[in-house]
Amino acid sequence: MIEDIQAAIPLGFFLSFMIGPVFFVLLQTSATKGFRAGLVFDIGVIVADILFLIIAYFSSFQLLENLSNQPGLYVFGGFILLLYGIITLFNKPPMEETTDVPVLKKGYLGLFVKGFLLNFINIGVLVFWLGVIIVVGPSLDNDPNRIIVFFSTMLAAYLITDIFKILLAKQLRRYLTQRRIHLVKKGLGIILVICGMVLILKGFLPKDKLNIEQGIELIRE
Repeated sequence: MIEDIQAAIPLGFFLSFMIGPVFFVLLQTSATKGFRAGLVFDIGVIVADILFLIIAYFSSFQLLENLSNQPGLYVFGGFILLLYGIITLFNKPPMEETTDVPVLKKGYLGLFVKGFLLNFINIGVLVFWLGVIIVVGPSLDNDPNRIIVFFSTMLAAYLITDIFKILLAKQLRRYLTQRRIHLVKKGLGIILVICGMVLILKGFLPKDKLNIEQGIELIRE
């Protein structure tokens, strides 16, 4: 369990800096309405992520059972991450990215609903979680308890990182120039593309070659 938690924390931190509509609206809400407003908005986002995770898990459960530890699983999961990375790499939203998500009530409930809907209407989030589950599931032996611990830790790390973003919202917005946003997006996209290609390559190599689990162990040491 400790190893699962250690592996999940960096992924949660990475997830928090995925550049998109939620990222900018969170900073804008925190800078203009304060800490509590930003936190409530972020909780709505995380609830949508949890719902997506549940959908992705049950939609991929049979696939995980049938392809566990087989090359096709790495190829399929790697292709999803590769595709998501390419989209991230070449999609260039403007700095003040906004959405027209309707909110029925004002106040904290409205912010919660806005965060939830803003994340939930983005089908790319579901694709991302599906790819992560397909890749991570076999390394957790498809054990539901280990999967719950792993993704709970990942979302907790995501929330803690977002809390720091909320506290530093005004400063972050000041430093997020168009050029820096473009560089961050390209960096994240490149990382996802590389991860996808490595997984696809893993699917075509013998089991004793390019052992991802051993590589993770070396990094931890």
